[in-house]
Amino acid sequence: MAAPKIRVLVVDDSVTIRKLVSEALSADPEIEVIGSAANGRIALQKLVQSPPDVVTLDVEMPEMDGLATLVEIRKTHPTLPVLMFSSLTERAASATLEALAHGATDYVTKPSVQGGVAAAMQAVRDDLGRRIKALANRSVLRSIPPVPRWVGSEGKSPTPEVLAIGASTGGPNAIADVLLHLRQLPIPGIITQHMPPMFTRLFAERLNAQGPHRVREATEGDVLEAGLILIAPGDYHMAFRREGTRTVVRLNQGPPENSCRPAVDVMLRSIVQIYGARILSVILTGMGQDGLRGCEFVRAAGGQVIAQDEASSVVWGMPGFVARANLAQVVAPLESIALQISLRVHEQSISPTYPRVVHGPR
Repeated sequence: MAAPKIRVLVVDDSVTIRKLVSEALSADPEIEVIGSAANGRIALQKLVQSPPDVVTLDVEMPEMDGLATLVEIRKTHPTLPVLMFSSLTERAASATLEALAHGATDYVTKPSVQGGVAAAMQAVRDDLGRRIKALANRSVLRSIPPVPRWVGSEGKSPTPEVLAIGASTGGPNAIADVLLHLRQLPIPGIITQHMPPMFTRLFAERLNAQGPHRVREATEGDVLEAGLILIAPGDYHMAFRREGTRTVVRLNQGPPENSCRPAVDVMLRSIVQIYGARILSVILTGMGQDGLRGCEFVRAAGGQVIAQDEASSVVWGMPGFVARANLAQVVAPLESIALQISLRVHEQSISPTYPRVVHGPR
């Protein structure tokens, strides 16, 4: 028996965008567009009349904008997946990040129609459609082949000298949560979050303002410093090179990996060549398998890996691949990850030779 289609409500003030998105999504046999709305007030009415499985929500709309609509949706539908549909402008990017902080599940940037309507519709199917299916609990792990159990070197890893975090869908809130509860970081931090240009700078500024850490978007030639956290800029891979006693950021626009630029795998593969076993890698919520190969390099070098658990992940793709491959010493809920990082950064007594599940703060 075929699975029921995913019911989607499309909310956008542009007639052109509503039509483009509705037609693009309706072409997918797994998705049914059950309605559209030109502003938030109409959307809230339709939400009651015909409850959807997922809502796509424009950020900038007259009468009731995306953020105000999201706040109202969350009062009555706290777990309904809401995808913000954002223009690639600084104002829209800032509003999108605000929406994520207020409970939006994920976001997608609107495709340009300069390359033609057909190309824009394909972009919607590829990006928005893929996220809708992941957020509607069509598990991405069902396609993961069994992976042989990791056989790593025995013994204890040295105390980490760099923290490397990778994330995608649901990552902005997860990263913010981890950093907020990680009160001290006596080592450098590097983060690859799948985000377009401009979004990464604004995201870094928000995290820096949140405290308690210094956070900024990485630039070419930045030097890794204890207590400083650098975020890979959108559309650039973040790699590293040793120059004397310093580790220096080297940005590049090499081919996307796992359809991503920046890619977590690029970051981990590069940093492990410098720090070896002195790496702590943390893979948080996200679609796809970016980070899997990078974590293989980290474990082969004797470093440590933490993966977010399925229950607390928005999408258990990236951490799920790592966990299923037995690359993580600990598979932990989001609320425990800051503690797990602290234990490893400040102590040398944790063995990395077996994975275990942490069910809550210890």
